[in-house]
Amino acid sequence: MLEPEYQAYLDYFIPDYAAEIAANYGLTLVDAAAQAQREIAHSLPHGPQTAGHILFCIFDSTAKGEDHVGYLWCKPDTEAQSVFIYDFGILPAFQGRGLGKAALARFEHDMAALGFKQIKLRVAGDNARAKHVYERGGFRVTGINMAKSI
Repeated sequence: MLEPEYQAYLDYFIPDYAAEIAANYGLTLVDAAAQAQREIAHSLPHGPQTAGHILFCIFDSTAKGEDHVGYLWCKPDTEAQSVFIYDFGILPAFQGRGLGKAALARFEHDMAALGFKQIKLRVAGDNARAKHVYERGGFRVTGINMAKSI
C-alpha cells in the first residue's frame, strides 16, 4: 500500500471496525469509532510505513483495468515463522465472487514462498461471512476470545 492509498484504507477500516466493536462490546457507534481510531493510531503510528507491518491493496487482475477490491494488513514474525492478519476485507461491491478465497490463497502461497509456516488471525464472533471464508480456506479455531462488560 502506498501512502496516498492509506487514507482510503482508513475510510474503509474505521467504520467497519467500529461496527464490529459496537456489535461485540456493547459500545455506541460513536464510542466504537473513537476506539477504532485510537487503536489504529497506536498500531500504525507511521501508517503504511510502520515498521514490522505490511498493508496490501488487493486487486482483481481478471477485471478490466484491475479493480481495487480490498485490503489486507498483516505483521510477519520471522522468529516464529508466522504471519498475523490484523485486517482482511473485500469491499462490499466485490463480495460473493470468490475474490476473498483467491486473495487468501495467493497470500498463503506468497508467505509460504518466503518461509513462513503459519498464518494466524482473529475473527469477530458475529462475523459468519469471514468465518466461512477462513474455514473454507483451511483455518481452524485455536481459541475463543471472551469479554464481559462490568
